[in-house]
This record gives sequence, structure tokens and C-alpha cells, in this order.
Amino acid sequence: MFSFVGQFLTLNEIAVMAMFGTFIWMLFRGIPVAMALVGVSLVFVLIAEFFLDPFRGSFRDVIDFDRTGIEYQKLQALSGRLFGNIVKNPVLVALPMFIFMGLMLDQSGVAQRMMHSMQKLFGSLRGGLSLTVLLIGIILAASTGVIGASVTLLGVMALPAMMAQNYSKPIATGTIASAGTLGILIPPSIMLVIMSDQLAISLGDLFMGALFPGLILGALYIVFIVVYGLLNPSAMPPPDKTETIGWPVVREVLLAVVPPMFLILLVLGSIFAGIATPTEASGLGALGATALALMNGKLSYTVLKEVSRSTLNTSGYIVGIFLAANFFAFVLRRYGGDEIVQHMVLSTFSDPYMIVLFILFIVFLLGFLLDWIEITIIIMPLMLPIILGLELAIPGFDQVRDPSVVWFAILVAVTLQTSFLTPPVGFALFYLKGVCPPGVSLGHIYRGIIPFVGLQLLGLFIVFEFPQLVTWLPSVAYGD
Repeated sequence: MFSFVGQFLTLNEIAVMAMFGTFIWMLFRGIPVAMALVGVSLVFVLIAEFFLDPFRGSFRDVIDFDRTGIEYQKLQALSGRLFGNIVKNPVLVALPMFIFMGLMLDQSGVAQRMMHSMQKLFGSLRGGLSLTVLLIGIILAASTGVIGASVTLLGVMALPAMMAQNYSKPIATGTIASAGTLGILIPPSIMLVIMSDQLAISLGDLFMGALFPGLILGALYIVFIVVYGLLNPSAMPPPDKTETIGWPVVREVLLAVVPPMFLILLVLGSIFAGIATPTEASGLGALGATALALMNGKLSYTVLKEVSRSTLNTSGYIVGIFLAANFFAFVLRRYGGDEIVQHMVLSTFSDPYMIVLFILFIVFLLGFLLDWIEITIIIMPLMLPIILGLELAIPGFDQVRDPSVVWFAILVAVTLQTSFLTPPVGFALFYLKGVCPPGVSLGHIYRGIIPFVGLQLLGLFIVFEFPQLVTWLPSVAYGD
């Protein structure tokens, strides 16, 4: 039987498939992601060591040791790389800063104030609460980038009001979950920070490239809510009593929206204008979020302690998976996984743009099973040589290695938006379910996210067809 399989698959290919299969099996067994990654890697290191017979060279006869052997010296070099180059990478210093910024804004009362004021402004409209949630989601996305905090906060603030106003449960939960996930794409996004490190491209380029696709996705959500409200008015009924819109209401909205918008301008504007690096801008963002909390009377020792502790926990979780995924990727490459994956992808289609679509399809499917961190760290470096070798005719700018890499990274980022809304791993769904009032089931949430996943795929198609949406802003910023 083994020789029969060997006629179609080499031992290297079997080992690579077994690594991925074992990892996914461990995830479904409930083993933490970092432990699963490290455990699988160590098991396959031992398998390589088991086949290695230093006296007879049997491992060389079975597998190409020069390409796939796991030598102890290389493992020692890996530890130096993980705890040296990666942990000390200045780009990754921005990660805890942006997380602190998002969590502090969660505690500052800014979102609650925006929710209260915008509800008065849009409350008389059909679907006004949904529009309010989407607008706040866009602002929070551009000022936090922390998905868990955004989804939970929007769920706690908006869902009870939507239920009291007899909104359809699927449309209410779908709106909140999708609005909360915009932070993974709209800068400053922690996913783009990690992509920048893995692809060795400028974080500023990614931030500028993601701005228009993120806003387009938010605009698609808003258009959908307006049209859905017109076609199905019973799903989003207006309130029984509405407040007269006048200058006091508009003034209250401005006072609620201007401070976070100023923070966004401070962070992203300083990056786009070249005044500050992304790492420096992340520090400005953390300081600005703390100042907003102080202005709203929400800053205290308890709040500062809790935000700092949550930042440490979240950063530690991400860095732990980051290190484990790098270890997994190292062992995978020693088994020739990069060449196997590249051969599989390049042998599917001859047209380079069809190859890009095939990669995005793989990422979309992986989003059902894996978190965005594992996909970004393991898959993106494997795909980078493929994208560089395709020589895509993407209009861009000379300051980066290749504009096609920036375009591809944003395409993957838009695709990974769906991973937060697709079961069984869709974290936004479980964040929202944790704060849902009685009577709102996981089935309501699943039905609610279906049209928004479709809108995300539509946004992906738009970015794919019009790459200038990604490359135009960096080209203007660099004066090309």
C-alpha cells in the first residue's frame, strides 16, 4: 500500500500533508494553537531524527537530507532568529502599542458617547440603528484595530436597543459582527503589522494601501442596510418616538466624533505625511487614547492596570503563536514544503491572475479552519516567491520592492475578513454570542452574517479588478 501511494506522492509530500493534517486534527481536539504548532513541529523533527541512521545513511536514502534534514545546529540558529531578529523587530513594537490604544479607547467612553449621540441623529431613519453601528464600527476600526474589543463593545451597546426596537435578529447580529471586524483591514490594523514583517515590505505602504479598500467595504455595508431597509421595512422598523434633529443634536455628534477622528488623523496622518514611523505613531496613538480617557473622566489606576494587563495578555498570545508558527514553518520548509506548495499552486493555471485567484481561494478555505495569525505567518511567506515570480503588471511606485506584493497583501487581508465571520473558527461570532441577550441564538448570528460575507467577497472582487485602489495613495504620497 505504501509503495502504491509512493507512485503518486513523494515522502516529502506525504510529510507536508501529514503536518497540516495533524495540526488541524489537534485544533479540533481543543489543543491551544501555539501548543499544537510546536507539538506538531517537534513530532516531525523526531520523525526525521528517527529515519536518520548516521552509520548507514538510511535517511539520505529515503529523503533528501540536504534539503529536509533537521540538524540540531539549524534548530539552535532558529532559536536565535526567533528571540533575536523577530522579537527585536522595530515594526513589531507597534503591535502592543496599537493593542493598548484600542483597549484604552474601549475604556474611555468614546464609543458609548458616539453611540448615544448618533442614535439621536439617525434614530428617525429606517435602519438608523444599523447605520449608527456601521459608522461607529468604521471609526473604531480606524482607531483601534482590535476585533474582540470592537465586536464586544458594539454588541453590548447596540444589540439590546435593536432588540427593543424589534429589529430582525439576523440583521442586527450580522450588522454588529461585520462592523466590528472592519478593524482587521482599516489601518492601523495589527494584521497588517504582522504582514509587513512576514513579507518584508513597508508598514506605511500597507496602511495606505488598505485605507480605500477598507472604506469601500464599509460603504458596501451601508448601501446594503439602506437597500435592505427599503425592501424589507419590517426587519428594521423606525422607533415609535423620534427626537427633533437640530443644532443641539448635531453639536453633540460633533463633540463625540471629533476627538476620535483627531486621534485617527494624529496616527495615520503622521505616518502618511512621513512625520513619524508606524512604530512612533503607535506610541502617539497609545498616548492619545489615554488622553481621551482622561478627558472623559474614565482614566484611573484600575483602568490603566486592567488595560495594561489585557495588552500584555493579548500581545503575549499573538507573539506566542507568532513564534510557534515560525517554528512550524521552519520544519515545514526543511521537509521541502515551500517547493511542494509552490509547485502545486503554479501547476494549477497558466494565467498569473488565475493563480492569484486560486491562492485567495485557498486562503478563503483556510479561514474556515485557521485563525488569521497562522495563515499570515505560515502561508504568506510561502506565497511570496510565487507572487514575485508572476511578474504581475500592477501599476505602482518605485519605493517598494514590487507593487504587486502590496496589492496581494491587501487582497489577502480582505479575504481574511471572512475568516472572522465563517464558522467554525469565526471569532467575531463567538465574541458576539458571549454578549447576546437571551433569545438570540448562534443560528441567528450565522444567518445574519451570510449577506455580509457576500459583500466582503464583492469588495475583494473590486480590489482585484482595480488594483489602483491599493497603489494610488502610496504613489501620491511618494510623489510618483
